[in-house]
Amino acid sequence: MRAKIILTASLAFTLASCGSMGANTSMYSTNQPVVQRTNYALDVNVDGGSGISPFEENRISEWFSAMKLGFGDRVALDFGDGYTSASAKQTVSDLAAKYGMLLSETAPVTTGAVVPGTVRVVVTRSTASVPNCPNWSKTTESNFNSANHPNYGCATNSNLAAMVADPEDLVRGRESTPENSRGGSRKKAGGTN
Repeated sequence: MRAKIILTASLAFTLASCGSMGANTSMYSTNQPVVQRTNYALDVNVDGGSGISPFEENRISEWFSAMKLGFGDRVALDFGDGYTSASAKQTVSDLAAKYGMLLSETAPVTTGAVVPGTVRVVVTRSTASVPNCPNWSKTTESNFNSANHPNYGCATNSNLAAMVADPEDLVRGRESTPENSRGGSRKKAGGTN
C-alpha cells in the first residue's frame, strides 16, 4: 500500500511539473524581432510653377536635421489629387540627397487630405525590437517535455534587431544583385567578363 502511495505521488509530481517550462519544443525562439513603421509628415506651401519658396525649403531642411534623417529612413512626396510639381520634387530631392537619401516613388498613406497648394513631405522610419526580452518568467527546473526556456534566443534576436542597418530588411529582405552576392560576375584582368 505504501509503495502505491509513493508511486502515485511521484507520478502526480511529474505530471504537474511537465507544463512548467512551456510548450516550445522546437529550435526556434518564442520571442522574435518585431518591426514597427512610423510615418512623419510635414505640409509645405507650393508657389504654383515656381515650386517651393526659400522659407519653406529652410523649414524642410531644418525638419530633416531635427529628424536626424539617415540610412533606413524613406522620404516621399504626396501632392494630393492630380497635382504635381517637378520643381518641388527636385527641391526636396536635393535636400534629401544632402543626407544620402533618395526620394521614394510612392508616398505611404497618411492621415488627413493634402490641402491644395501644399505638398506633404513624408519621412517613414522603421524600428526593430524584441518584445518580452529578457524573459525570466520560468525557472530552468523540471523541464520534462524538453521545451526551450522562454528566454531562449532573446540575446541573439535583440542584438540582431539592434544591429540591422535597415529594419525593413527583417521583413522583406533584399534581392541579390551582382554587387552584393558572392556568385556575381566579376571582371577579369582584360576588362571583359
